Amino acid sequence: MLSAAQSEKMVEHLEKAQNPLFFFDNDIDGLASFLILRRYANRGKGVAIKSFPELDASYARKINELNADYVFVLDKPRIDEGFLKEALRMNIPVVWLDHHNIDNDHGNEKIYEALEKAYENLYIYNPARDNIEQSEPVSYLAYKVTKRKEDMWVSMMGCISDGFMPEFAGEFKKQYPDLWGDVKTAFQGIYGTEFGRIIIMLSFALKDRTSEVVKTLKFLINAKSPYDIREENNNTYHIINRYEQINKKYQVLLGKAKIIGQEHSNLLYFQYGGDFSLSADIANELFYRFPGKVIVVAYIKGTNANVSLRGNIDIRKLTLNAIKGIEGATGGGHEHACGAKIPVEELLKFRNNLEKAIK
Repeated sequence: MLSAAQSEKMVEHLEKAQNPLFFFDNDIDGLASFLILRRYANRGKGVAIKSFPELDASYARKINELNADYVFVLDKPRIDEGFLKEALRMNIPVVWLDHHNIDNDHGNEKIYEALEKAYENLYIYNPARDNIEQSEPVSYLAYKVTKRKEDMWVSMMGCISDGFMPEFAGEFKKQYPDLWGDVKTAFQGIYGTEFGRIIIMLSFALKDRTSEVVKTLKFLINAKSPYDIREENNNTYHIINRYEQINKKYQVLLGKAKIIGQEHSNLLYFQYGGDFSLSADIANELFYRFPGKVIVVAYIKGTNANVSLRGNIDIRKLTLNAIKGIEGATGGGHEHACGAKIPVEELLKFRNNLEKAIK
């Protein structure tokens, strides 16, 4: 969690920004973080980041295109130095709010200090810079900064989608008993409640054309409650329609993966191709359905595979070890949930490395 002084600094940045540009990770925690800060500031635009694992330099052009005077980067473990250099050249402050532990070997604090020294307009707020294993989701941090009770449900979406049950879950249950119920774990909240179905709807909505995602963001900025998302009308048609389209494909893929999950192995490995990546969504549900297994879901597109991994062991450490010696491979994330990008021709080697490490 951020300190009181850090929270005050975040508020100062939000109040100074006249036309802020929010870059956020393309998942529900990233989306919820953007919504909380945008709804507080009541100005600015949002851009979902689809590059992995960093915010790459190509996004810097958006600063000029949208005439931003401030940049906020949310829920990304890395920012490409090309992006930072371009922001520095334009004299644009960059506020980086994150919760990932980026480097256990050399120490987060030293890395962040070096970055802030090199880029004087860079401000980093991340509890993990104190080298804790994992902090609360960014949507939780943002909610604690802004302190707007009306955005509790938005933070709740981001928190449970990141596997974190916040202390205000009981208060949320009292406010939305028909959406929540007697929930014990975050993933049970996603896959066993109506509120969870709303979260999945939004996750699928982020996998749409840019124009449709922009429409979704505009709607969510003004949404009063989760009921607004569930209600079928002109504002939600594109969200519900996209959910129904993707859910058909998702259920087919999930069904195939579940069959593999019945095998007597502590590793559930599933790979597929197609129009868009659902690897993180599939991996999350498989982790819920098969809690005793290490989950690996690889989405193959072109020459690379985007891999989502889940496990009750330190899957991040295993992943980083498994990609050593594989040229072009990258990885990172949390102790029990992480991702990797692997050249397709090296995917078998990566799998073998993982199997050896797990055994």
